[in-house]
Amino acid sequence: MGAHSVQFYEEDAFLIKGLSDYVGAALAGGDSAIAVATGDHLARLEKSLAHRGLLDEHGIAARGNYIGLDVDLQLPLFMEDGRPDEVRFRNAILGAAEAHEGHLYVCGEMGALLFASPRCPLSPPINHAAALHVERYFNSLLTQFPFTLLCAYPLSAFPSSDDTPTFHQVCTLHTDVMPAESYDPSKQRDALQRTVACLQQQAYARSREVYDRKLVEQALREVNVDRLTGLPNRNVFQDRLDIDIRKSARSGLPLAWLFIDLDHFKEINDTRGREAGDQLLKQVAGRLRGHVRETDTVARLGGDEFTITLSDLHDVILVTDIAQKICEDLARPFMVGEEMAYISASIGITVYPRDAATAGDLLRNADQAMYRSKQRGRNRFTYFKSSMQDAAQSRMMLSNELRRAVEQQQLEVYYQPIVDLATGKIRKADALVCWRHPERGDISPVEFIPIAEHTGLISPIGNWVYDQALAHARAWRARDPQLTINVDVSPVQFYEGDGQHCRKWLRNAEHGGPATVPEMGLEITEGLLLASDPEVLKQLLAFQQAGIKISLDDFGTGYSSLSYLRKFALDFLKIDKSFVDNLECDAANVALCEAIIVMAHKLGLQVVAEGVETRQQAELLQRAGCDFAQGYLFGHAMPSHAFESMLKA
Repeated sequence: MGAHSVQFYEEDAFLIKGLSDYVGAALAGGDSAIAVATGDHLARLEKSLAHRGLLDEHGIAARGNYIGLDVDLQLPLFMEDGRPDEVRFRNAILGAAEAHEGHLYVCGEMGALLFASPRCPLSPPINHAAALHVERYFNSLLTQFPFTLLCAYPLSAFPSSDDTPTFHQVCTLHTDVMPAESYDPSKQRDALQRTVACLQQQAYARSREVYDRKLVEQALREVNVDRLTGLPNRNVFQDRLDIDIRKSARSGLPLAWLFIDLDHFKEINDTRGREAGDQLLKQVAGRLRGHVRETDTVARLGGDEFTITLSDLHDVILVTDIAQKICEDLARPFMVGEEMAYISASIGITVYPRDAATAGDLLRNADQAMYRSKQRGRNRFTYFKSSMQDAAQSRMMLSNELRRAVEQQQLEVYYQPIVDLATGKIRKADALVCWRHPERGDISPVEFIPIAEHTGLISPIGNWVYDQALAHARAWRARDPQLTINVDVSPVQFYEGDGQHCRKWLRNAEHGGPATVPEMGLEITEGLLLASDPEVLKQLLAFQQAGIKISLDDFGTGYSSLSYLRKFALDFLKIDKSFVDNLECDAANVALCEAIIVMAHKLGLQVVAEGVETRQQAELLQRAGCDFAQGYLFGHAMPSHAFESMLKA
């Protein structure tokens, strides 16, 4: 087994010197050396090595091979819950040097490797159990690979006499124990241990005191400031709103309150991760600050909700100008990491004292006005009107009834035929969910699907639709093996439960058996592609490999980038109905449809045109090379028994 030494130290300077001597000796002999330490200590080590002429200005060894691993950045690559994942740890420590000749020397700063906080190195202290685990694993590696190892511990890792047994265990795991710089062989051993323990305890107490004071200061800041964006938080916002209301009552000048909710933020947060979402929220906060005066208040209520209070308004029309500029500004692209991200804002506006006399009523009014902006298509602002209160009550009732509808099986899946324009035969169908209310009659999906998305019911409803469509598809394919049923899928279903719904669909697809034409297809919207997350690509590829085709719905109406068509595994583009309307008398729409069809075919995609209502529209699309079409010309969405009759006919 190779040498496994341990070096104890009190001062960082002694640590750097020890590491520099150890690594320098390896490089001077033309061997390989790996240093595992914090970024600050690595920088000081490399400066020392460069001063000795062993590294150049780029950190390249003049002789041998040097590798520095910054645990601040690279620790997650090979650690799991404070202990090394054996495969990743071995690859990270040894894999980088396997291709180089000569002996390998490894030195590790154990304080950094095992939970030492960069801001407060002694709090929390080193996890002794994890330290012993790592040391034993090092010894195991030394029996498998030829290398020499040095582990460095701060004396603060053993701050009390209670740590003596652990200290002895650490020492016995090494072939050589090198004392700290304060070691004096003339002193009695017990006196030396008491001195070291005393110094360690004093250092720990001082660091604990500093750390606790920082925690108190941070807690005080968090009471008033949103930690992510630096904006005032909900507590400060409510206090300032009350103050502004009293001030407005005295001065007679109105104040306006803007409630800003970000559109499509959840899709980005779900698909690209919380870190990307946090970056976006910081940028949003910066843009909002640029549209107000110093006397106004911009606050973050939480999540993707922001507010702006505009006080002392001599002219209320200024509120419209500010709201319009905010909508335009937030609709511009954001650079998040290396990818572009697109969102917009739905804004609700209420004015004191015109709309309400209390802060609570203003909050409720602005929320209702914001919801109306969502209903009207997002990316807009809406002033509160008294009629919105009635609409809010109606939405609440509909939300409660929708939950009962799911439980009482009031929902039904309808099917709209999709026709092959070359043969005129039904080759596909869209599965659409309909709600047959026992008292209100048929309720349009346009009315209840947004409520389902808002309340979290969209996922169970979508999964139920998939199961129903799959059962019908298998029954109908006994008559027509070429038939495919498409279902809409939301981003939530891709990511909820770590993709469990997707795995279930894939198992069902495999159970259906191989087929030249798949029994099921999925329709996704551009919102799923906005984040360009690798997990999305992975799952879409898995569906394709299982024989499930992917269609991009409503192409051309949102923020689609042509790069998405290359990056993601897509099979069909669906031209939105807005391009097909008035196709007979609108040359521009004809040109757009032709361009989309040619582009799709060049990329290996087939095209489905939506909203075809006349024979002339169908003929124009067929001449343009369109593959499939759906619309009232071929049939409305209909119950399963009616669709089955159409198939028979």
